Amino acid sequence: MTDETNTEAETLREETAQDAPELAEHDRVKELEAQLAEAKQATLYAQADIQNVRRRAEKDAADARSYAATNFARDILSVSDNLQRGLAAIPAELRADEKMKGLVTGLEATGRELDSVFQRHGITKIAALGETLDPNRHQAMMEMPSGEPAGTIVQEMQTGYMIKDRLLRPALVAVAKAAE
Repeated sequence: MTDETNTEAETLREETAQDAPELAEHDRVKELEAQLAEAKQATLYAQADIQNVRRRAEKDAADARSYAATNFARDILSVSDNLQRGLAAIPAELRADEKMKGLVTGLEATGRELDSVFQRHGITKIAALGETLDPNRHQAMMEMPSGEPAGTIVQEMQTGYMIKDRLLRPALVAVAKAAE
């Protein structure tokens, strides 16, 4: 190579060496800006996750408060059923007997109080008789011949209950049989 070519090459190397720190610094700034953008995005996702977890926890806590008595309510329904059966079994002549009036009145008052407690806690009876069978609320136990349209509830064997908007116990029913 000639001296002139060597001089040009050396000059070019010197200029590139002087520009290299500026290019490296520029690349480093770009890299740091990209990392900052990633960190901001990750922070936004983390905040959204935290908010979702908080909402889910609040909903779970509200559900727990609303439906905490579900198992107890299911258990107490049999007590209510037995009380109603007992009251229904008292013959009219015993209801008129002065010695039994106090007992009958007390049992009836207990039944009303139990219904009042159910109502205060959002426990309601499911309408069944005359309704169309709803498998979400009724459990068909048998079909019976009837003048009603097929699928209409014609007999209720056990009252069903809801606790707020959830099924506590389905109503056990008999439905009208389809005409043959």
